[in-house]
Amino acid sequence: MAMTWAHWPLLLLLALCLEGCALLERHPLGRGLPGLDQQQPSLSGDGRYLAFIRGRGSSSSVELLDLASGRRLPLPPLRRGQPHGSPSLSWNGRYLGLLLQRWGRRRVAVLDRASGTLEILSLPRHGIAQQLSLAPDGRTLAVQMKRSGQWDVELFDLGSTVEPDAPGGLLRTAPPSVGGRS
Repeated sequence: MAMTWAHWPLLLLLALCLEGCALLERHPLGRGLPGLDQQQPSLSGDGRYLAFIRGRGSSSSVELLDLASGRRLPLPPLRRGQPHGSPSLSWNGRYLGLLLQRWGRRRVAVLDRASGTLEILSLPRHGIAQQLSLAPDGRTLAVQMKRSGQWDVELFDLGSTVEPDAPGGLLRTAPPSVGGRS
């Protein structure tokens, strides 16, 4: 079968589709820290910070990387050798929610990197925290708990203890007006 001018639009369309598919390929930006066992990654909402767990089991600890500079940032309230898990960052990376092992129990904690304070949350007595997710503004924490063989998700309101971590570092002191009224 010979090619006719009628086939060229189809070939052009096929070529454009194939080119478009090639544009959708994603390539890694790079690795966090070479040579380390990295797991459970969490990016801040603005994409500047990467939190992850380094190591396994009782030697796991959370690491925080500034992707703009490539530097590992110190987290002084968190002790090395204390097992950590499930990191979650707020929008600008000010708040870091995580699980940590303390006093023989898994605890849920929120680190305020601006003030250096670590807040340990009180959990229901018969629940075991598995993983968590911090809202972008840092004011709500969702925790997956295992209780009596069943999985539940509990929400914790941190609004009274934390300033919101708003995009661009903006501090919102009042809710936005509704319907144009102030």
